This record gives sequence, C-alpha cells and structure tokens, in this order.
Amino acid sequence: MSIITNVRTIRLEQFPNSIWVEIETDENLIGLGEAWRGTAAIETIIHHDICPWLIGQDSRNIELISRTLLTPYVGFHSASAEVRAASAIDIALWDLAGKRHGIPVYEALGGASRSSIQVYNTCSGYSFNASSSAYNSGSSRRMITDNDEMRGPYDDQVAFNRDAGALAKSLLSEGYKIMKIWPFDPFAAKTQGNWISATDLETGLKPFQQIRDAVGNQIEVMCEMHSLWSAPAALRICKALEPYDIFWAEDPLCKMDDIQQIKELRHKTRTPICGSETLAGAVTFRQMFAAGAFDYAMLDLGWCGGLTEGRKIAALAESYNIPIAPHDCTGPVLLWAGLHLGLNSPAGLFQEVVRANLATWYQDIVEALPVIEDGHTKLPTAPGIGAVLRPEVKKRADAIIRETGASHS
Repeated sequence: MSIITNVRTIRLEQFPNSIWVEIETDENLIGLGEAWRGTAAIETIIHHDICPWLIGQDSRNIELISRTLLTPYVGFHSASAEVRAASAIDIALWDLAGKRHGIPVYEALGGASRSSIQVYNTCSGYSFNASSSAYNSGSSRRMITDNDEMRGPYDDQVAFNRDAGALAKSLLSEGYKIMKIWPFDPFAAKTQGNWISATDLETGLKPFQQIRDAVGNQIEVMCEMHSLWSAPAALRICKALEPYDIFWAEDPLCKMDDIQQIKELRHKTRTPICGSETLAGAVTFRQMFAAGAFDYAMLDLGWCGGLTEGRKIAALAESYNIPIAPHDCTGPVLLWAGLHLGLNSPAGLFQEVVRANLATWYQDIVEALPVIEDGHTKLPTAPGIGAVLRPEVKKRADAIIRETGASHS
C-alpha cells in the first residue's frame, strides 16, 4: 500500500496562473503536479471537494483515481477547473510511481519510443502569460506596441514583431529548427475575430516573409491563432499563409470543439491544422480524430486530464496516424510531464518549449530542467517526473500554501 496522507497546494502571487500540488504518502514520498489558469478555483476544488475522498486512497491506483476525478457531475469532458485539478493530482501520482520504483515516468508509462524528442520554441518572451485572468485571454496576454523594448536576449515576442528574420537566425544559432509566432492576434480585437482586413492580413504576413527571406526553409514556422477567429476569417488567414509553407496553423477557430467547422476549414486550405490545447478528455479527441478535423494533435496535460488521460489521447492519435505535440507555455512541471509522454508515445512528434521561460522563472521554481542540445531533449534519468520544487519557493512572502491531511480531512 502507498496511502495518501497529505495534499499541499502552492501558489505564488508573482505567477498567478500556476498552481503546484504536492501529494505525500505514508512511504515518506512526495509527488509533484501542476495545473494552469484559474488557480484559486483549482485550489478550492482540490481541498474542498477532492481531498475528503482522496486522503486515505492508495496512490498506486492511478487509473481508479483518474476515472473517479474525471467523471465529476459538472465539468465533464471539458478543461474545467475540476478537470484541471484532477490533472495536477494525476501528474503528482505518476511522479510518485516513478519515485517509488526508482525510474523515470516515461519508463513507468511503458518505456521510450525514441532516444530524444525535437523541441520547438514558442516565441513568447518573458511575460506573455503574466495575467491570471482566464477571460478575454486574447487581450489579457502581452501585446507588443511600438514602445516595447527588448527586456533581454530572449524577449522573442518583441523580436518577431520587430524582425522575425533576425529572430530565426538567433534560434538556428542555438540549434532550434522550429519556431511559433502569432502576428495576427492584435487584429482580432478590432472585429471580435469575425473578419480580418486585407491591410491587417498583409501586416500579419510580414514576419513569415522576413523569416523566409532571412533563412529560407532552414527553419519550420508555425502560426498560433489562439482560438480568436470565425470560420471565414480563419480561412482567409490560412489561405494567405499557404505560399509560406508553414508547418501548422494552431487553434484557428474560436470554438475548437466545433468539429464540423474545423473539418471544413482543414479541407479548404493546404495549411495543416493543429488542435487543441483547449480540449480535454479522450472522448473529445476521439471525435475530432474520427471526423478528420486535425493534422496534428496538441494536448495540455494540465488541462486534458493529466498523464493518464493524456496517454489515452496519444494512443488514439497513434491509431489515426496523427502526431502529437504536448503543450508548454505554462510551467516547468507540465513541461517535464509533456516530455515524458512525448518520449513514450509512438505518436510523439515535438515538445513545445519557451526559451525565455527556461532561462528565467522556470529555474526559480524547480531544481532541474530538461537539457536541450541541438534542438532536442534526451531521455530523463531522474526517478519520477524529474522536477522538485526549490525549498525557497514555499518560503517566499507571496506564497499561498494550503494543506489537507489525514488528521483534518
């Protein structure tokens, strides 16, 4: 037995979008999980709703716990606060499983399908997701103006708005062969995403032209569309991107569970479609795959149900010959979790990273990060997920810590 005795959540006011979950067992082991956005709600659900049942459970029964937590009366089959809470707990349970047996999580999942996985850089800079708001997320993210200056060498969101060609050269010099940018986002607010003017379309295409002029096809380019657009507007953008041979257009529609519209969009453009970090549950992804809606599958392990549900989604993707690319513009524990899934799954294609985060605040949160060499990460060697919270995190003045244990559950 490996009885769960205590659950601890940690939030930091400086990084309000992230919440970390530590699960302790009677073996004196601690498993670490993470979720993202709506963290106060996640905290409440964990301690008020989940812990009265979870405390006293055998942490080895990951499948039972996952099924129980992913079938709430509300929040069913969506990336709700209930599902995000379940996701963080699930990741912590897999961390415990690896630590218990002294093996990395990818090995606990069944072993590696490859010796490394290629990463791509999302060009978000240092404060892209600084806001804690889950509403109006398109406008609450950092938007670049003419007055913005580079805050450091990896302020890549400023860089792709200023000279995307120079940014591409910088990434290539560090071994990155793939980059992702979102130059169309600022124009969505003008029309609530219902259309994009020819002038704004031309402006949004400039970074792609700069990249091709600077480095040709030496680097793959993705276009993030952040679920901001109507079907006609998304089609206009995707058609305009065709001459630039981009790798994918990600989350082009404002409702990425609209199977029929996404399927129609995919069949009307040569630009490949990737979706969606915003979806949760294996059933939802199965329906998207069966409809032929996606060329590539993006999943966020902090939103979709954790590693247990994530590996089911990966298996479905594999059965439809669709590659997967775990999401990370979120936090260091979710990065580690995505890496393990991508290394384990035969469908694993890429792992998303943000070099600005890796160089700054991720290092302040955990004691170890994946090592990137020549645009790839190798197999982790540490037992469990590979991430442990730095001791100073819990001592910070802005730390919000809450615990539920066996004695007061």
